[in-house]
Amino acid sequence: MENILGRYKTYIKTFNKYTYLLTLLVKKELKKKYKDSFMGILWSFINPLLNMIILTIVFSTLFDNSIDNFPVYLLSGVLLFSFFTTTTTTSMKSIISSASLIKKVYIPKYIFTVSNLISNFIFFIISLLVLIMIMIVTSADITINIIYAPIYLLLLMIFTCGVSLILATVTVFFRDIEHLYGVFTTALGYSSAIFYPAEIIPEKYQLILSLNPFFYFIKGFREAVYYGLPLDQVNILVCSILAIVSLIIGILVFERNQDKFIQYI
Repeated sequence: MENILGRYKTYIKTFNKYTYLLTLLVKKELKKKYKDSFMGILWSFINPLLNMIILTIVFSTLFDNSIDNFPVYLLSGVLLFSFFTTTTTTSMKSIISSASLIKKVYIPKYIFTVSNLISNFIFFIISLLVLIMIMIVTSADITINIIYAPIYLLLLMIFTCGVSLILATVTVFFRDIEHLYGVFTTALGYSSAIFYPAEIIPEKYQLILSLNPFFYFIKGFREAVYYGLPLDQVNILVCSILAIVSLIIGILVFERNQDKFIQYI
């Protein structure tokens, strides 16, 4: 136990030592995102807004307006899913794309993956302003229970960090995963009840939702923002376990393989 605590104290000291570099990398990612774009960061508002309009037209017609205030329902799922898929997809190349710097000087390699996570989370928070705007425009019922929403966002960030570390590690050794991951995220999106109410899924297929870890984060966030329900203690426990387990596995996988990266990048 003392050895484990000692190792993590070392990790914390190392992280503090490279905080300034992490800040620089995050700023670099933020600038690079819309570097050659005329509208720049405004696309963080426009993209989710345009997607919402298109998907609302398609799916609200499909479900015959069975979901009240469909734009809010849709955005409360799409924005979270977009953050997760964008972050994990870009994290896959975070080590490979930093090969030239890694080969020249010693830098904790996780810094590159974490900087990608933080920059995407910042864009995600900005895009949430679109959700707030739509809630106001559509006169959505905003209750005090919306204060629980940040809890799910924090847990989602931790969960995403773990997955990102795993993918960043695996991609160094197996480049083909980049192509397979797009198929996986498509399947994940359609099985997360983002575009449709979970209740319409037949009983025999409900197991698919229960086995989908991402579904619990959307469910909890929607209960706070869309339904205005009190905190679901069972769901928050599930999300907490998923986030912690994901982060622990991600750290272990990354740590045990990072010394081999130099041979493959």
